[in-house]
Amino acid sequence: MVDKEDLKRWVLDALHSEGGSSSLIEVAKHIWEHHEAELRRSGDLFFKWQYDMRWAATALRNEGKMGAGWTLKQ
Repeated sequence: MVDKEDLKRWVLDALHSEGGSSSLIEVAKHIWEHHEAELRRSGDLFFKWQYDMRWAATALRNEGKMGAGWTLKQ
């Protein structure tokens, strides 16, 4: 089952694949393109994963792994 920790990892994967910086929309597209099947099987998370993706970004900023916007911390 997909959880918020998976979304944190997927946000980081998306940013790494884009060279360290991207837009919210591109991160969402990357997650959907690479994890659609997992999201569809995720129960209630399927209906709120984009909200939870934003939560994951905030958590990653608080952990010092992301900078402002949708960038990796240097």
